[in-house]
Amino acid sequence: MKEEEKELDEKELDEISQDNETKENEIKEEETNSEETKEDTEDVKDEIIDEKAVLEKKAADYLDRYQRTLAEFDNFRKRTSREKASMYDDGVRDSVLKLIPVIDNFERAINAVSEEEKESGLYKGIEMVLKQFTEILKSLDVSEIDAQGKPFDPNLHNAVMHIEDENFGENEVSAVMQKGYICKDKVIRPSMVQVAN
Repeated sequence: MKEEEKELDEKELDEISQDNETKENEIKEEETNSEETKEDTEDVKDEIIDEKAVLEKKAADYLDRYQRTLAEFDNFRKRTSREKASMYDDGVRDSVLKLIPVIDNFERAINAVSEEEKESGLYKGIEMVLKQFTEILKSLDVSEIDAQGKPFDPNLHNAVMHIEDENFGENEVSAVMQKGYICKDKVIRPSMVQVAN
């Protein structure tokens, strides 16, 4: 019986030992799996972080492109608006420049009329046409350059004569030979003047 007990004890011990080994193996496998899971989780985290960085970089790049495009469009819109306004002003100046000789001729015609002829219908008609031309010029923001008695300015005046006269100051416009015109701070035609001293 002792032998049987010994055998039973040995069998039990063997079984217990096998159970223990099995349990130890299972624990080791679980630990290994746990470590592998941790490594996999860390790998996934690293991949997500890398992907997030790439996406953030792309988003920043797209935002930068968008902002630049908006700025370029805004600059284009402003430039186009300025060019349109400039084209209109250039057109007005070109048209007025072609009409100025007609106005000059009407003024010459009025100045050539004697006192007796000022009551005639022809004189009054020429006077009305000249008045209408000057009103049109005012409506286009065109004005005469005031030169008489002013200091000579080469940007506004074209000196064609020079005289010595003590009645005038140095480089003072003594006479206007032909009127000049200006439109919105741009000279259409400079005044043709005589400069004193």
